[in-house]
Amino acid sequence: MYQWQTVAYQRLNADLSGVLGSKATRLSKVGWATAADLCEIVPRNYLSGSDSSDLSKVRVGDEVALALRVAGVRQSGRPPRFRLEATLTDGHNRIAAVFFGKRWLIDYWSTELGRGSHGIFVGKISRFRNSLQITHPQFVMLDDAGEVVGRGDKSDLISQVARSGLIGLYRATGGLPTWTIGAGIDVALQHLEGIPEPLPDWVVAAADVVPLGQAYQWLHQPDTLSQAVAGEERLRFNEALALSLVMAYRRAETNRQEAVPRPLHDASLVGRFDEALPYRITDGQAEVGGEIASDLASATPMHRLLQGEVGSGKTLVALRAMLQVVDSGAQAVLLAPTEVLARQHYLSLQRLLGPLLDEGLLAAGEVSVTLLTGATAAASRREALRDIASGDSQIIVGTHALLGKDVAFSDLGLVVVDEQHRFGVEQRAALIAGRTPRPHLLVMTATPIPRTVALTCFGDLQVSTLRELPARRAEVSTTLVNAVQSPTWLDRVWDRVREEIAAGRQGFVVCPRITGNSKGPIGLEAAVDDVAERLRTGPLEGLRIEVLHGQLPASEAAEIMDRFVAGDIDCLVSTTVIEVGVDVANASFMVICDADSFGVSQ
Repeated sequence: MYQWQTVAYQRLNADLSGVLGSKATRLSKVGWATAADLCEIVPRNYLSGSDSSDLSKVRVGDEVALALRVAGVRQSGRPPRFRLEATLTDGHNRIAAVFFGKRWLIDYWSTELGRGSHGIFVGKISRFRNSLQITHPQFVMLDDAGEVVGRGDKSDLISQVARSGLIGLYRATGGLPTWTIGAGIDVALQHLEGIPEPLPDWVVAAADVVPLGQAYQWLHQPDTLSQAVAGEERLRFNEALALSLVMAYRRAETNRQEAVPRPLHDASLVGRFDEALPYRITDGQAEVGGEIASDLASATPMHRLLQGEVGSGKTLVALRAMLQVVDSGAQAVLLAPTEVLARQHYLSLQRLLGPLLDEGLLAAGEVSVTLLTGATAAASRREALRDIASGDSQIIVGTHALLGKDVAFSDLGLVVVDEQHRFGVEQRAALIAGRTPRPHLLVMTATPIPRTVALTCFGDLQVSTLRELPARRAEVSTTLVNAVQSPTWLDRVWDRVREEIAAGRQGFVVCPRITGNSKGPIGLEAAVDDVAERLRTGPLEGLRIEVLHGQLPASEAAEIMDRFVAGDIDCLVSTTVIEVGVDVANASFMVICDADSFGVSQ
C-alpha cells in the first residue's frame, strides 16, 4: 500500500470501506473508492425547501426532485389494493403523485401528505392517460419554517432535507439515487472535518480560493449559491493545478532527453525545395518554418503542435521539416489516422517533390517516399520494411501499421503526427519512446484550439499556428440549413450541388452513419447507403455518385479515391473517413448531414 506523506492526503485517500462500512459496496462499484472521490462529486443542481419547482420543465423519463404544494388528496380502490392520488402544484401547473398499497399504508401516506404546507418529492416522471405523473415518489413534508413534519418512509431523503440551507442534487449513477449518494457524501464530510490544507498557504492565497475542507463543505452543504460556486471553484483549481504540474513534469522530462541536432545548412534540400516551388510560401509558413527549423537544430528533442485550418499549408510546412531532417542523413515519419488520409499524404508529398526532380534539383534516390498501411500487400510490405530498415526510404508515410514491432528504422530523426486528436497518448509516443537519442516530434491538427485550451491540453508542447491561407486559396463559406424548421431549404442545397457539378466541380456529402433508412427529407437521420441511393434516384439523378466508408475493403476504397481525384466521380457520399486532410483541388462543396451528430473536432 502507498504510504502518504501527509495527514491530509491520508484522510483524503481513505478507503470508503473504512469510512462508510458496508454502505461503501454499492458506491465502490460505480468507481468511487476514497473519501475524496465522493466529496469531489459536483451536484448537478441545488434545491431549497422554500422554493417551488417549475413543472413546465419536466419531461417523461426525468429523474426529479420537486418542491411542490399539495393541492388535494383522493383515495380509491378496493381490498386488497387501494390507490392514493395527490395533486401537486407549482402554482401554475399540476402533476399527480400516485401511491398503491394496503388500506393502512394509504391512510398513513394520506395523513403524512396533509401535515405540511409543501413538500419535496423524488421519483421518475411518467405519463398516464395523457397526463404527467410520478409513481410512488419518496417525499418529505415541510412546514412554513422549512422543518420536516411528515415523510413517506425512512430514507436518506430525511437526513438530507432536515439540514438547513440548500440541498445538493446528484446525478443518479449506477442505479444509485441522489439521496443515497448524498448520504454517503455526508459521512465522508464528517471523516474529512478539520482536514489540514494540503497545499501551501501561499498557493491558496495566490489562487484566491477557499481551503479544501471548507470547499467540500460549501459544495455539498451550502447556505447560499455563492458558497456552492466558491466550493466548485476550488475543485476546478485543483484539477487545473494537477494538470499543469503533470505538463511541467513532462516538459522537464523532455528537456532531460537528448536529440541529434538537425540544422539547416547551405545548399540544403529545403532551400532547393523552396526554389522549385511554383509559388512563394506565405509569411506565416515562413515564420512557423523558422520556429521548427530552430527546434530541429537543438540537442533537445522538439515537441511542437502545429495547428491551422484545412488549406493553410500544414503539409508543406511538415515536408520542409522532413527535408531538413533527411538532409542530415536521418529518416522522417508521417503518421496519419486513416488509410485514405495516409494515401492522400503519400500522393501529396510526391506531387510537392515533383518540381525538384523536374528541374534537376534532386538526385534520383536522394529523397524516397514510402507508403506503409495495413492494406499494403505482403510482398510490397516486405520490400517497404527492408527499405525502411536499411535507410533507403527517407520519408515514410503510414497509419497505425508503422507502430508494429516489425517496423525497424535505420535512423529515425522526426515523427510527424497528423490529426493528433485521433491518436491516444500512448500511440503518439510509441514511435519516440525508448529511443536514444530521441526523435523530434511535430503533431498537427486542423481543429481550431483556443490558446487557453492548447496550453491546458497540450502544455507539454510548444504551439505554432498558421493563421493565413495561401493566396491561391479561396475563403470557405459555411451555411447552416435548419432542415427541421425549413425542410424545403434542403431542395436548394441539392440544387446548389447540381450547379457546382454542372460548372465542372466535385464535392462530398458526409453522413454520420453507414446504414439506415430515413423516411424524412434527404439529409435527416442520414446514412451513407440510404442517402446515396436517394440522391441517385432523386435530386442528383444522372450524376456520377459513389460511396466511401470504413467498412469497404482498403483496395476498393483506394480505387474510389483515385477515381475521385481523377475527376471520374462527381459526388462522394461518405462517412468521416474523409473528414480530414483529403486534398482534391477540384472539390468545391461539402454537405454535412445531421451535423449535430458530429463532435466539434470532426
